[in-house]
Amino acid sequence: MDVQELADGLWRWTGFHSEWKEVVGSVYYESPDAIVLIDPLVPPADADRFWKALDRDVKRLDKPVHVLITVFWHTRSTREVGERYGGRVWAPSRGRQAIERRAGHVTDVFRPADSLPGGVVPLATARAAEVVFWIPEHRSVVPGDVILGGEGGGLRLCPPSWLPQGVSQAKLRESLQPLLDLPAQRVLVSHGEPVLARGRAALERILEG
Repeated sequence: MDVQELADGLWRWTGFHSEWKEVVGSVYYESPDAIVLIDPLVPPADADRFWKALDRDVKRLDKPVHVLITVFWHTRSTREVGERYGGRVWAPSRGRQAIERRAGHVTDVFRPADSLPGGVVPLATARAAEVVFWIPEHRSVVPGDVILGGEGGGLRLCPPSWLPQGVSQAKLRESLQPLLDLPAQRVLVSHGEPVLARGRAALERILEG
């Protein structure tokens, strides 16, 4: 498990996903009124270390825990986190059933542009059941599968094979144009290396190409 503090109250950690056989990233955000975890994965090799750290933070802050999911493929350890802390689980409305099958229980559903715990904002993508999260306080974009870390740095769009039938990369690019209206500093991808500075410029390179 690799843990990186990006700002006061904003962390990204990585862990090996045993099903997909790759290292993936998750995000922890301490907002003024909530603890928010996005697409959380408990790293199997460091589970004790992970739980001790999160237990400590939950006790220290004494705030409700919320799990936000970008896409059903990223349900990951949502069930364990929700049960351990009595947390609320938030799923995109179009992905609720698939997430519920994996998480066991969804407490809340949301649609793009709804206001979520911590002021997090979900933005639509051309994959109807997937959203990209925006954390205004930290000027951070948190995508699920539609935006990935690029080879050697930067960003790239997901492969065409990941898109639904009838959805092209051009259509995906069009759906993500609202990201260019955001003053993004960071893009905290789940797959690959995150962009930690000049996030909007990195988004512009893949969305205006």
